[in-house]
Amino acid sequence: MYYTQNEKILQVGEEKIIVGIDVGSEKHYARAFDWRGMEYSKKAYVFTNDAEGFAGFFEWITGIMEKSGKETVMPAMEPTGHYWFDLAKFIQDNGMQPVLVNPLHVKRSKELDDHLPSKNDRKDPKTIAKLVIEGRYAYPYMPEGIYAELRNATVLRFQAEAELTRIKNRIQRWFAIYFPEYKDVYGSFSAVSSMMILKKAALPCDIIALGEEKINEIWREAKLRAVGKKRAKTLVEAARRSIGHTEGHETARLEIFLLLEDYDRLQNRLEQIMELIETLVSKVPYAKKLMQIKGIGIKTVSGFIAEVGDVSRFNDPKQIQKLAGQAIVANSSGKHKGQSRISKRGRKRLRFLLFEAVLSLTATNPEFKEIHHYYTGRKTNPLKKKQSLMVLSNKLIRVFYAILKSGADYEPEKLLRDIRRPEEPQAA
Repeated sequence: MYYTQNEKILQVGEEKIIVGIDVGSEKHYARAFDWRGMEYSKKAYVFTNDAEGFAGFFEWITGIMEKSGKETVMPAMEPTGHYWFDLAKFIQDNGMQPVLVNPLHVKRSKELDDHLPSKNDRKDPKTIAKLVIEGRYAYPYMPEGIYAELRNATVLRFQAEAELTRIKNRIQRWFAIYFPEYKDVYGSFSAVSSMMILKKAALPCDIIALGEEKINEIWREAKLRAVGKKRAKTLVEAARRSIGHTEGHETARLEIFLLLEDYDRLQNRLEQIMELIETLVSKVPYAKKLMQIKGIGIKTVSGFIAEVGDVSRFNDPKQIQKLAGQAIVANSSGKHKGQSRISKRGRKRLRFLLFEAVLSLTATNPEFKEIHHYYTGRKTNPLKKKQSLMVLSNKLIRVFYAILKSGADYEPEKLLRDIRRPEEPQAA
């Protein structure tokens, strides 16, 4: 749903009660007002974040409706972390439409009543309700079905990747302390032959004790073809000349064993999550067409759909651009003309996904590479590299939007034709 501010103000009619709710982890505070800002409740109603508390809140609202003769209720709240999810779902299931106000707006407008920057549980519900009366609210998008599953799975993927990165960094730290020369033998410790040896002998002294023949024998038993005596000799020689720390070896062995165990566990978890994501993406209409674009993979497609949801709820791709925080913000006043920038007020994970995708596209996709070269190399108003990448991110949004909404095929020629190329001024 997309409405202008005037349309939102008109939706707050005389027949409605506006309920501002300050959401907390265990308790919520609510105050009720009419469309002019007159309060119905003498004091804030406090209810707990459980079934009993929600039932009491519903009974409180129903009582106010009966006394005031109003027909409908518009509950409003800040999207505070994850604490608002259950309350918003309860409100929706009971025939009411919850709305959200921007926490930044609440922070900047809370001094209007008492000229104080104080924040408390009685003051915030009133500030929230007043913002709704002014039309400064939004309808929350709560994904359902395949879109809810995909969003949850993508969150799991990001969490697993973050944990895996932390483990990799800790393993690299271990090598820097106990076996700095290991990187000269293996570019990545996660190579199959590397992991086989590390689980048996990770310290330089242990590798020397194991010897070249035993190392080679381990690889032969596993039928590895890419390694042999030469690699085994290089590894043992690196261990002999190692300058690694020689104290605390017992705890060092335990540490690397646990780290490698965590690494394997997280890798397996990530593989399971990716298998689920691939299955879910295959069920989203036209999603497979996105992966036909050279340089676009399953992570980009799943991440985009998880963040945006069902694109049919948008009337224009510029709304997705704003959702990603990539709306252009002007900086001008009077004769001053400052530099425009993106707002960065939106879903930062979506913005990150788009930027990473465009980096890949400008390196591997011929069409995006040509457009990027044109933007950065044109004689009139050439863009900086990062400016060009931002423009291409918005272009990618429009491409994804068109494919997911209409099922259109990706047309490289059309993409190139759509780029405006003003004629260069001819020299006199």
